Amino acid sequence: MTYILVLEQILNGLQFGIMLFLMAAGLTLVFGVMGLINLAHGSLYMVGAFAAAAVAGWTGSFLLALIASLAAAAAAGALMELVVIRRLYRRDHLDQVLATFALILIFSEGTRWLFGSFPLFLDVPSYLSGPVTLPGGIEYPLYRLAIILTGLAIAAGLFLLIARTRIGIQIRAGEADREMIAALGVDISKLYTLVFALGAALAGLAGALVGAIQSVQVGMGEPVLILAFVVIVIGGIGSIKGALAGALLVGMTDTLGGVFLPRLFTLFMEPASAASAGASLASMLIYILMAGVLLVRPSGLYGGSA
Repeated sequence: MTYILVLEQILNGLQFGIMLFLMAAGLTLVFGVMGLINLAHGSLYMVGAFAAAAVAGWTGSFLLALIASLAAAAAAGALMELVVIRRLYRRDHLDQVLATFALILIFSEGTRWLFGSFPLFLDVPSYLSGPVTLPGGIEYPLYRLAIILTGLAIAAGLFLLIARTRIGIQIRAGEADREMIAALGVDISKLYTLVFALGAALAGLAGALVGAIQSVQVGMGEPVLILAFVVIVIGGIGSIKGALAGALLVGMTDTLGGVFLPRLFTLFMEPASAASAGASLASMLIYILMAGVLLVRPSGLYGGSA
């Protein structure tokens, strides 16, 4: 039974890491290409979750809910970039932090005004409910497995977009020298809006997918945002490959640490003390991991590469 527990928690860590990747991918693109610190990225995660919950409640269709999450978050991101963010590119990071923190408050209160203070719930569709039997006799929730496969497909699509398409070349060039690509005739303003909307859509999709596992509520994006920043620091700012590697590391570390550290401490401590100490250390593990990576590679695992 122990190996089944380990494999189940590895899959849980992989699923959590995929969710963090969807958040961190957009965040690292925006920071890498635009040099912008966007604290409101978590609010776009929340927008996607609420849009999905509302559309699923109106239509009963989970697929339409996911489409709505992508569209609503992308539209909110593009509007945010056009109205507010565009004025911050040449400002220092303190101004960016203050402005995007104000956006968090605006999004939170606006969402509370529209939907109320009570959580919403997004049901898992019937065709993705229940467990599936994996090799080795492991039963694992089909929905969580679908999240993993969807996230990996999106990661592959992003790699192809950045490495093999014209717009990807422009994004990478904009990260390296935005003045030069503007001089070559690329509309840098449209490029920035596109990158911001893409990052917002990914965050909104992550919110919708998680909304079927957890409740959808105001402020749900801020805890995830902190972890997303840890991911991009570990992986390297501006790197999609680094965002995926960092997200999987953080997801595995957080999940496995939370489950197995208290069990490990019971070998030499009382159960109550072991549970308390294990939970405390588990919550610090990802930051210890980040510090260790930065000691060895100050620019992150894949800093400077797409």
